[in-house]
This record gives sequence, structure tokens and C-alpha cells, in this order.
Amino acid sequence: MKIIIAGDGKVGQLLTSQLSGEGHALTLIDNNPTALESSIERYDVMSIEGNCASMEVLRSAGVDKADLLITATGADELNLLCCLTAHGMNPKLHTIARIRTPDYSESISSMRKMFALSMVVNPERQAAHEIDRLLRYPGYLKREKFANGMVEIVELKIDAGSVLANQPLHHLTQVTHVQVLVCAVVRDGKMAAPSGDFVLLEGDHIYVTGSVKNLSQLLVNIGIAAPKIRNVVIAGGGRNCYYLTQMLLKEGVAVKIIEKQRDRCEKLAEVFPEAIVIEGDVSKRSVLEREKISEADAVVAMTGMDELNVILSMYANSVKVPQVITKLGRGENLELISNLPIGSIVSPKELCCDTITRYVRAMNKQTGAAVTVHSIADGQAEAIEFVADAGTKHTGEPLKNLSIRKNILVASITRGRNIEIPNGDSVIRPGDRVVIVTDSEMAVTDLNDIFAGGR
Repeated sequence: MKIIIAGDGKVGQLLTSQLSGEGHALTLIDNNPTALESSIERYDVMSIEGNCASMEVLRSAGVDKADLLITATGADELNLLCCLTAHGMNPKLHTIARIRTPDYSESISSMRKMFALSMVVNPERQAAHEIDRLLRYPGYLKREKFANGMVEIVELKIDAGSVLANQPLHHLTQVTHVQVLVCAVVRDGKMAAPSGDFVLLEGDHIYVTGSVKNLSQLLVNIGIAAPKIRNVVIAGGGRNCYYLTQMLLKEGVAVKIIEKQRDRCEKLAEVFPEAIVIEGDVSKRSVLEREKISEADAVVAMTGMDELNVILSMYANSVKVPQVITKLGRGENLELISNLPIGSIVSPKELCCDTITRYVRAMNKQTGAAVTVHSIADGQAEAIEFVADAGTKHTGEPLKNLSIRKNILVASITRGRNIEIPNGDSVIRPGDRVVIVTDSEMAVTDLNDIFAGGR
């Protein structure tokens, strides 16, 4: 497909990496020539320097022949104007706009057609939803949903003294007394697709799939279930904080916000009178001690500085806060950061890009396209959900008789309300929801791609 990406910032660059790798023809638009030069050097893309809302610039970018426009500049208004102008020049064009300002949320949702928007993405709101899910079900470092929420892949860390440490995977059911599957392991920053003989070690990050019920029971059975969260300290009063506070207060959770800038504090106190808003610098230990961070059920570090978020989360862990969540804006070097005691890691840009990539794949092939796509294992693997249909090969044949491509694991098969962790006798039937886990470098856009020989 021919795709135009307006805005070559953090989200734009990650999208460029993902979509160029899947063979799409990309044209980038940005006012910053340095950013464009960097992208051109790394990827096989075209670039246009200029204002993305200008008809002349859009014409130069080939908007009349484009299939999709993604706007991810730093200004919501520019993103909207760009989509509106481009759609006027090409009425068949699909448009996706990143809209981040809370004040626009309601109007954009109700007036999407008027703005000629196929989809709206809000990284900060998505991140807040993910953090809210982690807080409501403490114990997981990360959770990804599949099969309409019936199946999940969760991330857990094997700490010192864990019953899972030094256990081979073929003993997993005996140890946990529940049916789940370890589909990936990250050790020393590198991902492994484990076999039954793989032995888990202290410090491993494991990615486990199963039904929501079984995964919840898993936490109980291995002794890491945490009590319900009743009070949360949020460091940083930006957009992420706004959306998360809104959600937590509705759920009856007590919220304390610590923000350095006075004007933000005043705004948050006005919008959320039920929350406690503190003007303070979380980089100062005296502030953290004064606000009794150690007494919180959870600390969410979401300032605008990744380095400060990491340091704050390490402090919260050192004073035994039960649950710690760290927001990372850039997300580089995750393999290094993930070994630090900073709890769960949430990346707004990755959540946003996963959503857009799923839309692109659905556009590219309406039948057999991925229903859900999640990046796992520090971006080294993807978990992808498909719905088997009449065009799916080898339906009704046992998996043990099939030739599955290397580095692809069939992680779960959901048929109606029945969830199965596959074995050699399992079969895929039309209508089944199938979750596969694969190396992130391997493009799997159709369920038939998992078989040797492909489509």
C-alpha cells in the first residue's frame, strides 16, 4: 500500500520502522530536515519537507494515489487539518489522526466523519487504560488481550525464591496446577522461544498465555498475587496523568498527584477536586519522604523524563511499594531497562503504533487479516490473533501433522467460549480465534503464513 506519514517524531519513526518492514511504500512529511535525513538513511522511504496541511506538499507526497494518511505531528489541530485537506483531495483516502488533547476527546469522537477521520488514536489515553488494567489486576508486569478479552499473554518476572526458578517447562503444570503456556522468555536482554526442556532461571522475564481465569489462578498458585489497590501516587501531571486520574477516581481509588509546575497543579486541582495535588519535585528525596511514598499501594512514574521515571520507580521499589509502574516515552534499550527493579513498563508510542499497524494490516487484506497485534518480549516478538475462515489451509488437521514455520508458536485456539492451549492433537477450524507468537522480524499478515510454503 501507499502510505503517507505526516510527522517524523517518536511515533512516526516507530511506524516507519514497522510499516516499511512489511513492504509498504512510505512517504514521510516533516518540517525537520534532520529527522527526515535520518529516516531516509535507515529505511527505504520517500520524504517531503514542509507543512503537511499544505495542498502543495500533499500533492508532492502523492496524496491523490495514496491509500492511507497517518498524521502524528506534535499539534492536534495540524493533524486534523491535514486529514481534512487530504481527504478533500482524495475522497477514497483512509485517514488516521493522533489527537492527544483531553479537551478535544468528546468532540472528535462525535464529529469523526465531519473531520474525515477513519480512526483516531490517543497514545496517552491508551497508556492510561493499560496502567489502569495493571492496577486493577496487580501481579502482572504487562497484559495483552486476545479473543475478545478471554485470552491474555502476561509478563512475569521470576524473582529470587520463586517456585518457578530452576524448573523445566515440562514441569510447569505440576508446579502451577493450572494450564498455561510459556510462549517466550527474555534472559539477559535476548528472547528465546523455549521448548519443554528449557529451564527457567531467576531474573527471567516470561510471557505466559492462557485464559484470564487460569492466569489469575496462576498468580495465586505461585504466591505473587497482590492485594487490591486502594491508593495511588502519580508522579507527573501531564496528559497521561489526566486520563489515568479520571479512570481511577471513577473506580473509587484515592489519587495523589505530585507535579513540579504550579499551573499544571492548579489545573488538575480544578478538574479533579477529589484528588490530592501536590506541587513538588519528585527528583528530590525530601519530597518523596514528605509525601510518604512508601505508604502507597502503587506508584506510577509518568513525568516527561524517562530517566527520572526510572530513578523514581527504583526508589519506590526500594521502599517496598507493592506495585510500581514506569512510563517510558522513548522506549529504547528496553533490554537493559527491563532488568532494573522498576516494575511494569508502559510505552504510549508502542501501544499507539500497535493499534495503527493492526488497522493497516486489516486494510491490506480484509479477509484473513490480523485481528489483534501486540509487541512482546521488549519488541523482539509479536503476538498476533487471527480468525480462521474458509480460506485457511489445513483446517481440521492435527497440528502434529502440519509443517509450521520455524520460530512460530501456536499459543492458543479459542472456539466459542472454549479456550485451548494447543498440543499435537489440536486442530484449527473455521471460526476459531488463533493466537500465534513469532519473531518480530518475520512478517505474518495472514494465518496461512504460519505454514511452511505459506499461502
